[in-house]
Amino acid sequence: MSDKFTVIREVATNVWTFSRPFERFGIIPFGGRSTAIKLSNGGVWVLASTTLDAETKTKIDELGPVQYIIGADAVHHLFLGEFKKAYPAAKLIAPAAAVENADKTLAFNGVWGRDPPDTKYGFEEDIKACYFSGYKNKDVAFFHPASATMIQADLLMNLPCTEQYSKTTSSGAVPLVGDLGPSSWMHGQLSKSMGEDKAAMKRDVKTVADWDFSRIIPCHGDVIETGGKQAWLDAYKAYLA
Repeated sequence: MSDKFTVIREVATNVWTFSRPFERFGIIPFGGRSTAIKLSNGGVWVLASTTLDAETKTKIDELGPVQYIIGADAVHHLFLGEFKKAYPAAKLIAPAAAVENADKTLAFNGVWGRDPPDTKYGFEEDIKACYFSGYKNKDVAFFHPASATMIQADLLMNLPCTEQYSKTTSSGAVPLVGDLGPSSWMHGQLSKSMGEDKAAMKRDVKTVADWDFSRIIPCHGDVIETGGKQAWLDAYKAYLA
């Protein structure tokens, strides 16, 4: 799909999103989104979840040298090779489940789920991470305190994905379902069903709940600009009781 569909936006100071259309199973509009954060040392951290088209690369290059390329979970690995090829000096970090599914020629500098839990990768002064070992897709949630923003892939969706489809003729609405926001009954059931280890989920859900964020940047659906903490509490109330 052409880069003419990419929506690039600075959602907060030093935080940029790259939003594109994406159909789950080739049918359901889920949308896709990468996020780039300019770090305090001048480098750039990228959650790479969409193609590195020309427009995306131009903006990222304007921000500074890419130091970290992040895979957020088991299924968000498709574009890691593209980013690593463009930024060979960047550290490539992802969960073990993503490494297993990714291009076998890629060399990873850090692996959540294999490295010791207290491993530091170098971006922690700017961005905190919480690896959800008990979640089916082995997601990692990230917190950028400077902008009060939480970033993640599949832990929380906010459908319909209107921004991601705003340059197409589609509304981005999910057929039959419509709203799949974090406060919906269906999202709560989905969040509960994806937990494979209740104790680990309770621990990690609370870790994220204790972060001081108001914005959530999901890979699927619209950015939650305000009220993000309540959205998280609503989506994961089954693990917070």
